[in-house]
Amino acid sequence: MAIISNGTTIANAGAFSVSLGSQVLIKTLTASSSATLSFVNGSSGVVLDSTYKEYVFICKNIEPSNTGGPDFTFNMSIDTGSNYNVTKTTTQFNARHSEDDGTAALGYVPNNDLAQGTGFQIIADGVGGAGDECADGIIHLYNPSSTTFVKHFIANFVNYRVNDNAYNVFTAGYANTTSAVDAVQFKFGADNIDAGTIKLYGIKDS
Repeated sequence: MAIISNGTTIANAGAFSVSLGSQVLIKTLTASSSATLSFVNGSSGVVLDSTYKEYVFICKNIEPSNTGGPDFTFNMSIDTGSNYNVTKTTTQFNARHSEDDGTAALGYVPNNDLAQGTGFQIIADGVGGAGDECADGIIHLYNPSSTTFVKHFIANFVNYRVNDNAYNVFTAGYANTTSAVDAVQFKFGADNIDAGTIKLYGIKDS
């Protein structure tokens, strides 16, 4: 069986003949009671410029230092990390389900969105800090070096919430700036990142 588009065979016997793009690992940061994890273009081998039109951050086993349920957040910079205060408009919803099956819900979360706000955006809220609790997720940042367009992002996180709930948190929005975004920082709102890794990838167009 073949897949044909415009008279051209693009797949035959299971083998694609067109490139689907590829991820290029740029940098891995590992937390150890870290206040922040920052990816700054041109620093320590980090590339966050026009080399790629899309960047992906993959966060694995992100755990806070205490069990109080802090929020995991991120922000962007247009001055190579001197300030993380880019103006953003965002939206968020989540799905949640408790271990005891007592609560299950899907809904918009107005308390976690921003309307031309400069603060850190929550991407996983109330993350549990016990030994087996953490957050994992992925963020796509599109064309951060553009000096014409705003900078869109989407994030999808799952976390073991401090109240014994599974949360799937969906966040999206844009950095409302036509300046190039050249740094991204992650942190807990009121705690250190006790453990976990964040990997930065660049996505090739072809």
